[in-house]
Amino acid sequence: MDENLMLKKKKKNKDVIRLERESVIPILKPKLIVHLANLIEHSSDRAEFLKLCKRVEYTIRAWYTLQFEDIMQLYSLFDPVHGAQKLEQQNLSSEEIDILEQNFLRYLFQIMEKSNFKIATDEEIDIAHSGQYLLNLPITVDESKLDKKLLKMYFESHPHENLPDFADKYIIFRRGIGIDKTTDYFLLEKVDAIIARIWAWILKKTRLEKVLSRRSTSLHKKDSKKDDELISEAEDDELYVERIRLENMELSFQNLLSKTTIQEPTFDRIIVVYRRASSKLKAERGIYVKHFKNIPMADMEIVLPEKKNPSLTPMDWVKFIVSAIVGLVAVVGSVEMPKADLWVMFAILSTVLGYCAKIYFTFQQNMATYQNLITQSMYDKQLDSGRGTLLHLCDDVIQQEVKEVIISFFILMEQGKATLEDLDQQCEELIRDEFGEHCNFDVDDAVHKLEKLGIVCRDTIGRYYCVGLKRANEIIGTTTEELVLKAKQGSASA
Repeated sequence: MDENLMLKKKKKNKDVIRLERESVIPILKPKLIVHLANLIEHSSDRAEFLKLCKRVEYTIRAWYTLQFEDIMQLYSLFDPVHGAQKLEQQNLSSEEIDILEQNFLRYLFQIMEKSNFKIATDEEIDIAHSGQYLLNLPITVDESKLDKKLLKMYFESHPHENLPDFADKYIIFRRGIGIDKTTDYFLLEKVDAIIARIWAWILKKTRLEKVLSRRSTSLHKKDSKKDDELISEAEDDELYVERIRLENMELSFQNLLSKTTIQEPTFDRIIVVYRRASSKLKAERGIYVKHFKNIPMADMEIVLPEKKNPSLTPMDWVKFIVSAIVGLVAVVGSVEMPKADLWVMFAILSTVLGYCAKIYFTFQQNMATYQNLITQSMYDKQLDSGRGTLLHLCDDVIQQEVKEVIISFFILMEQGKATLEDLDQQCEELIRDEFGEHCNFDVDDAVHKLEKLGIVCRDTIGRYYCVGLKRANEIIGTTTEELVLKAKQGSASA
């Protein structure tokens, strides 16, 4: 299966994105445990299963406790708010700090992988940016304000495949897919789309289109060919989501004043990691970790660090200049005519000025939308940053690991011996049939944890099987958490 999350495809004039199933299990752990327990026939076995689920979680949580403590202590040194003060108290050399920050990144990337986050690739970013949703301005990063050493050093010692071009400055992790729908009149946007189509028709008739878009067309053809090849490899096993955009709709004066619904796939979770550039007076050591939710793919620029203020695009300036030249030529031509018609000159000038004003006011409207989106991303879509994000990730790792182990054990308990491939398929079928969810189950990690717990073994031909419920609880043994709860209950009854 291709590693890219998504691929773009055109179907009957529809803009469609193929979404690859991810490894994250989108079921709440309490719901999962209760539902699986209810599928067990005997009440005594249900009680043993519930006890096993608790002991599995307590044990897995204990496995990660030391690692999580290490990453939190390391981050306290690189927290952009208070980290600098703590680093000064440590009296560490520059080389020692470099080692510590690389250790922090190593822990962070491990947790991201365990939480089923993936690094966004250039191909995925390009497909996300190939459409427009609510944000209609070109947003770029001010690279001069970003550090280029921290991540570059990390990837030199920890190579990753298919890294994006900006990987030396910042990294975007993504996980999960959703759908965002917006219903509004979109009056200015519709007018802009209609004018853009007229402009494209003029360019086509004047044959300027080939000159202006030769480079982008060749790149588009190359990407489309690559996309078609990759799509054909995984046509049957994926989910397709349509982008519903104004530029693809049939627009007329009839629907100009009516409400319209547009639709865009979203990244359910995005985490951005970066460091600001150091100044001449002070070396910057703070590492930013920002966590966002429900970000439309076409508008994912809003999560970029250190964004430049948007301005008129080169194409807007071309439209300004061409409009001015056309208007000037038309006016001069009208003046040179034997009988100059002032009304014709006025109409031409009004049209040219109106078009230029339309470009300007459209830009101002887009700027207002951009500011609203930035504000929304800060208050509504940004979940947390820094320490809060790390704590969320640590708990997320435990929840995912526990769910994988419980589902795998349940399948072996109910179905008997199974090969790794059969177990993987049966786990995915259980999630689909019982909960109506789809995921690419990470069976290798689940089985590794079960073997580490000592409650799953392999026979002579490599098939996996589990021990009985009661025996599994005996093997794991009474956990510290159970002893604490028992002590609390004893003190309460006394």
